[in-house]
Amino acid sequence: MLHEKNIAMIAHEVNRAYCAVLGDRTQKPWDEAPAWQRESAMAGVMNIKHNPTTTPEQSHQSWLDQKSADGWKYGPVKDEVKREHPCFVPYSELPEEQRMKDKLFTAVVKTLLGV
Repeated sequence: MLHEKNIAMIAHEVNRAYCAVLGDRTQKPWDEAPAWQRESAMAGVMNIKHNPTTTPEQSHQSWLDQKSADGWKYGPVKDEVKREHPCFVPYSELPEEQRMKDKLFTAVVKTLLGV
């Protein structure tokens, strides 16, 4: 079985590849990603590990809760300095291509955790 850090790295890379398909090439490889981004992926993995029935909607809400606690808020473009993110909205308000990131994340993590 893979270690949670490896699962977070794989889920991050799947997300990065998906974002590239959408034309967003701002995502950095795992080893170059900022610590907050790696920590966010790890938190998502641990959330699913401890709550194996987590849905994509619940995964997104967990991400929102974590980001809110870290001082992030909505902004039209992702800005690490201002701590703003365009996906800082309820899951139901995300465009389908952004919801797909949560679906991919939960599917990859559940598959690799074996849950």
